[in-house]
Amino acid sequence: MIIIHEAKEKDARAWVATIGFFDGVHRGHRFLMDEMRRVAAERGLPAAVFTFPVHPRVVLQADYPPDLLNSFDEKLTRLSTTGIDYCAVLDFTPAMARLSAREFMTDVLARQWGVQTLWVGYDHRFGHNRADGFEAYVAYGAACNMEVLRAPLLDTGAGAVSSSRIRRLLADCRVEEAAQELTYAYRLKGHVVSGCRIGRELGFPTANIAVDERFKVWPGMGVYAVRVYLDGDRYKGMLSIGDRPTLDGKDVAIEVYLLHFSGCIYRRSMEVEFIHHLRPNRKFDGLDALRTQLAEDCRITDELLSV
Repeated sequence: MIIIHEAKEKDARAWVATIGFFDGVHRGHRFLMDEMRRVAAERGLPAAVFTFPVHPRVVLQADYPPDLLNSFDEKLTRLSTTGIDYCAVLDFTPAMARLSAREFMTDVLARQWGVQTLWVGYDHRFGHNRADGFEAYVAYGAACNMEVLRAPLLDTGAGAVSSSRIRRLLADCRVEEAAQELTYAYRLKGHVVSGCRIGRELGFPTANIAVDERFKVWPGMGVYAVRVYLDGDRYKGMLSIGDRPTLDGKDVAIEVYLLHFSGCIYRRSMEVEFIHHLRPNRKFDGLDALRTQLAEDCRITDELLSV
């Protein structure tokens, strides 16, 4: 996949393209891109995706928290696995936000970027105030010699696959189901910061993780079996998202215990991959009861991640 930021960077060939924020690059997005690639191959043209580095709503509403499934770099990495030829990164600006769908299709997609065929997601709207629908897009496309096609709906039987549905699954700790919708296990990346060090006293020294992408969605509070990636190596891990109810019940934190590992990891970068939800957080009757439960959590984690 070739990433470009300006129309002058592309060659003279027309494009078969789609546009969207594509947070998560989930099964629904991949289905759309597969259909687009099929048509592009039939016509001997490149398949391209237009996307944005910042959520468009943030440009219009500075205090809006976008709740991201991917950082921008993660999204580009995921897009590169879809088989598309080009990714055009557009800076969404207030001026672009003022463009109607007709103006955006005619002046930006057709004239600047040479889009010949535009694929539109089954429920996707764009242009100022998202005022127009698919029938209008078809008419605007016809006026500038652009064919507009609607992507079919991908329904897995549990409803349409969508980024908002995946966020709800994560909030409900249903990381296994979220992974099925995403086509990959959900990840958080961050660096290790100092904590309260009580885990060490319990015999389970944990690493507190500060997530790098501040708008990235956290799964719901609970205990998880995770895979941990550290300096190119992979480890089994037991991770807690919560406020340590048995200890202080204060700020919510992410803590991970690496199985079969010893060493100093303070300030190092770490990525965790959520595989299974083990149990909800709960308050125990003292540290001994908590220590016993942590030992059982480790045993289960070790078995689950050995498969």
